[in-house]
Amino acid sequence: MFSFTITHRDGSARTGIISTSHGDIKTPAFIPVATKGTVKSLLPEQVEALGFDAILANTLHLHLQPGEAIVEKMGGLHSFSGWKKPLFTDSGGFQVFSLGEKRQVDDDGVTFTINGSPQRLTPESSMQIQRTLGADLIFAFDECLEKNADEATTKVSLARSHAWAVRSLAEFKILNSDGKQALYGIIQGGRFPELRAESARFISALDFEALAIGSIFGNPKTESLALVQPVMKILPEEKAKHLLGIGAVDDIFTYVELGLDTFDCVLPTRLARMGYAFIRPESGGKVENKFRLKMTAAFRDDGAPLDRHCACTVCTTFSRSYLWHLHKAKELSFYTLMTLHNLSFFSTLLEEIRGAIEKGEFVLLKKEWVERT
Repeated sequence: MFSFTITHRDGSARTGIISTSHGDIKTPAFIPVATKGTVKSLLPEQVEALGFDAILANTLHLHLQPGEAIVEKMGGLHSFSGWKKPLFTDSGGFQVFSLGEKRQVDDDGVTFTINGSPQRLTPESSMQIQRTLGADLIFAFDECLEKNADEATTKVSLARSHAWAVRSLAEFKILNSDGKQALYGIIQGGRFPELRAESARFISALDFEALAIGSIFGNPKTESLALVQPVMKILPEEKAKHLLGIGAVDDIFTYVELGLDTFDCVLPTRLARMGYAFIRPESGGKVENKFRLKMTAAFRDDGAPLDRHCACTVCTTFSRSYLWHLHKAKELSFYTLMTLHNLSFFSTLLEEIRGAIEKGEFVLLKKEWVERT
């Protein structure tokens, strides 16, 4: 059911097609996050109309509410959520990490308490939950660390993540006898290049259909790049590669240039709800302002669109003044319109990136975006 085909190359940057039983994903692709089975404030058909081929939901959140048994009874996550195209689910590893001191990690798995209820997550249970949810593309269970963890701590954690990868893969093979799902192995190793390289060699030697790089937080960007770049030289070229949690515009250009295929991040949708709009270079977007425009009181009588060079339905229909009014009035439609605009920005950006790679003009497009003065 799963395949990945590289269609064009421009240096290390490439376009491709990830094929699943629910359709194809054109790569490079940005994958909007649908934590609880929905992209916040939008309907599935709105996300699809923006041009996205896939979304990513969260295993732990859906396990806690409504529970995978309910999702399965309702026909699986596609039927339950109304999303008909390919679906990713992450393993829950990052969400467990984010609980901080509320979690207890041992070599078998993680114990934690949420709302007074004790919970346990292991590589096997993560695979079982993701199988029951019915996503097309799923991730092995790993341990995420705080980015400043020391080398000794990271070594212990990496050994655990590698053992969990083996266990995840073994359980996955039992559950996936019909071949409906594909499993991504995750490279870890903290901020230590030698450990990253060790993880890249170990994970790529296992029988994962695709690969992911985890715990790259994008800041400081130079350090993150120095960790990812040598790893990409180790990983097999023919496999699809996902970079977890990356959504800054300049980072997407950086990592597409290295050969990454897919990215997920809450940034566009979360910032939309906070009143930040992404804007194109022609409208003043640049690395220094992170391609963002913040809603301010100056919009109160501003009849211009959010971005004069954006063709999304928000920018062609509504003024900054109207959006400011919705924001101040705390109207729920504000979240919808801002999210539509921001996701349209990313959909258009990735479409332009794919087109540039196909024409052999990726470096030129990158200069126009991230090296513009």
